[in-house]
Amino acid sequence: MGVTRRQLLWAGTGIGAAGILAACSGGSGDAKSAAPAGGTDEQPRPGGTLRVGALGKAAAITRDPHGTQSNESDYLIISLLFDTLAVPGDTSNTVPRLAASWKPSQDLKTWQFTLADGATFHDGTPVTVDDVVWSLKRLRNTPAGSARLPGIRPESIKAQDAKTVVLESDYPNADLPLLTRLTTFVLKKDTPDNALATAPGTGPFKLDWYRDGNARLVRNDNWYGGKVLLDAIEVKIFESPQAMSNALLAGQIDLASNTGAIAARTAQARKDIQVLRRPNDMAMPIVMRTADGPFADAKVREAMRLVADRDAMVKQVLSGYGTVANDILGTGDPAYAKDIPQRKRDITKARQLLAEAHFDTSKTYDLITTEDIAGLAESATLFATQAREAGIKINVVKQDPKVFWDSTWQKGALYTTYWGTNDSVVFFASKTMLSDAGQNESAWKNTAFDEAYRKAMATSDAAERGKLLHKLQEIEHAESGYLLWGMADGIDLAGKSVRGLPKLPGYGRVQLEKTWLAR
Repeated sequence: MGVTRRQLLWAGTGIGAAGILAACSGGSGDAKSAAPAGGTDEQPRPGGTLRVGALGKAAAITRDPHGTQSNESDYLIISLLFDTLAVPGDTSNTVPRLAASWKPSQDLKTWQFTLADGATFHDGTPVTVDDVVWSLKRLRNTPAGSARLPGIRPESIKAQDAKTVVLESDYPNADLPLLTRLTTFVLKKDTPDNALATAPGTGPFKLDWYRDGNARLVRNDNWYGGKVLLDAIEVKIFESPQAMSNALLAGQIDLASNTGAIAARTAQARKDIQVLRRPNDMAMPIVMRTADGPFADAKVREAMRLVADRDAMVKQVLSGYGTVANDILGTGDPAYAKDIPQRKRDITKARQLLAEAHFDTSKTYDLITTEDIAGLAESATLFATQAREAGIKINVVKQDPKVFWDSTWQKGALYTTYWGTNDSVVFFASKTMLSDAGQNESAWKNTAFDEAYRKAMATSDAAERGKLLHKLQEIEHAESGYLLWGMADGIDLAGKSVRGLPKLPGYGRVQLEKTWLAR
């Protein structure tokens, strides 16, 4: 799958359109947390061990913070041990972490990141700019490094002074701080690869022990980010959502992370279980190839979007644990254009457009999908049924994930895909829709779209930038290769004593430093 797809899926790289150009300051307290189940008058209390279940495969375990974390269990452990420069927030969508603030040059090519005061590694040694520079260069030099830090060459990552790291972009980039949420975990300079398993981090928890994907982490009392409430977190790896949910129902764990709609439906009648929903957590669009083939005509793509019964898709595929979408990626972004009319089902118009485009309705078209995540294959099957009403014959083909990512992704005429942390319009524009984007899934080339994006990235005025981002979304809505029918909620199940769990999607869901137990 490309290394980059999995990294981008878990990393949570969205950023809000407003406020990013100003120098930011503050702490991770901006992160959004769930209201305590026991009532708002409860006071957080320290102590206790939180037992967390997370999905993963034994064959895919990794201990490298800059490696491919295809296991959510690995990503959870690494995220609690190592800090990134920034994390998801509430109002601004991106808030400081190991970087206390940042500010751009006038041309938006050079960004200065000032390190947080008092940041130390778990062994007590201070975090230096040399550690950060070395870590970012190591990240950039990984196989997927160009996608994680696009436009930033290794030699352009430098130390300016004892507290400031400079990142220089090859082009104006108003959303560059977005990249610092993308696995920018900081290690000690010159940490050898064979020492990664025991390397000290800077995060809110320290490693106590690790065995076969399972780990115990203990509180870091010297964490620069504030007081950590839990004594410890124990992470247990599960290979299926069902096994993880069963463990929660049996009282073997306190939190089942990212279990999905089926588990939520099963648990919703249990008074001793909390069902926590994180909106805009997962996008599962249908991708239509625009460069050539049967869907190259914009009229055909519009017809495909018009045959989708979005309400039915959300109700049946997601069991209602989601929201209808409007074919624009980035639904959780404050800059998301809610005023663009919601596309609705219109079979008559779809048939008309197909006729005008001389679309061959005598043929059957394969829709390639996988069972990578729950609901993906089901969405393809339901859409195929809906498309028949417009005379479009679709045959759903389930592929092995490895075959799909090697042979179909970015090459197929019609297929499903998925993205996590759908909270940034510009992230998806830059990664999947620019003519030269490295992950241009639909092979879409649109000069007006490219121009609007480049202008937005080079614009410091918030109001003007907002107009450009709106235009970007208008073009995407009308002409892109995406059919985004809905957004899946992220779903966690928790025991009745768990409090203060994060509500943010993507990387936000692993920020457990403010979680506590009411006993």
